[in-house]
Amino acid sequence: MGALLMRKNLSKVLYSILIIFIALTMISPFVFMLSASLKTTADAFDDPLAHIIPKTIYWENYKTLFSSPDYFIWIGNSFKVVVITILLRGFIVTMAAYAFARLNFKGKGLLLFFSMSTLAIPSDTTVVARYLLYKYLHLLDTHWAIIIPAIFDVFFLFLLRQFFVGIPKEITEAAIIDGCSHYRVYFRIILPLAVPALMTMVIFSFVYIWNDFASPFIFISSQAKQLVTVGLQYFTSIAGANYSLQMAGASIVVLLPVILFTFAQKYFVEGIASSGVKG
Repeated sequence: MGALLMRKNLSKVLYSILIIFIALTMISPFVFMLSASLKTTADAFDDPLAHIIPKTIYWENYKTLFSSPDYFIWIGNSFKVVVITILLRGFIVTMAAYAFARLNFKGKGLLLFFSMSTLAIPSDTTVVARYLLYKYLHLLDTHWAIIIPAIFDVFFLFLLRQFFVGIPKEITEAAIIDGCSHYRVYFRIILPLAVPALMTMVIFSFVYIWNDFASPFIFISSQAKQLVTVGLQYFTSIAGANYSLQMAGASIVVLLPVILFTFAQKYFVEGIASSGVKG
C-alpha cells in the first residue's frame, strides 16, 4: 500500500512538473516581448536570456507609442471590427444553430454536411476570388471586407448546435405547447441557457479577429482605416527599425485578449465541456 501511494504521489509530481514546463514554454515569448518593450533596441538584442528583467526600465517606448494618434486610431478600428463582427455573428450563427438543433426541415442533414465540409477548404485558396468580389462590390479598403466573411463561421455553428442539442427537448416542447413561438423559445429559453457556449464563441472570435493580420493587410490600403496588427508595421516603418517600440505596441495589443479571457475563462471551460459531450 505504501509503495502504491508513493508511485501515485510521484506520478502527480512528474505530471505537475510537465505542466509547469509546458506553461513556461508557452508564456516565454510573452515574457521576452514585455522585457524587450522596456529596453532600448540595443539592450533588447544584448543577451536577452541573461537580462529578462532590464537593468534600467526604459519607458520611452511607451511614451512614443502613446504620443502617436495613429496607434489609437488603429486600436479603435480593430475594436470596431471585432464588436460588429461578434454581434452579427452571434445573431446569425445562433439562429442557424437553433434551426439545426430544434427544427425539422427538408434537406437539413445535407445542408449541415455541406456547411461542415467547408471547414476542409483553406481560406487562403479563396483570397483572389474574395479580392475580385470585393472590388466588384466596392468593398475594398473598407472594414466590411473583413466583417462580412467573418459573420458566418461553421465552427461556431457546430459548437452551438451541439450545445443546443444538449438542452432537454422537454423544455422547449413545453414552451411551444404553452403557445410560445420558436422565436420566443430562442430568445427567452435557449439563449439564457447557452451563456457558456456564447462566451466561448465571443472569446474565440475576439482573439482570432483581433489578431488577424492577413485580411486587413490584403483588403485595406488606407493607413487611417487599418487595423492595429498591420498598423504596427506602418508605425515601425515611420519610426525606423525600432524593435523595442514594436514590442511595446504588441504588448498593448496582447493585453486586451488576456483581460477578456481572465474574466471569462469560467464560461469558456463550461462551454467547451458542454458542447463536446452532447449530441
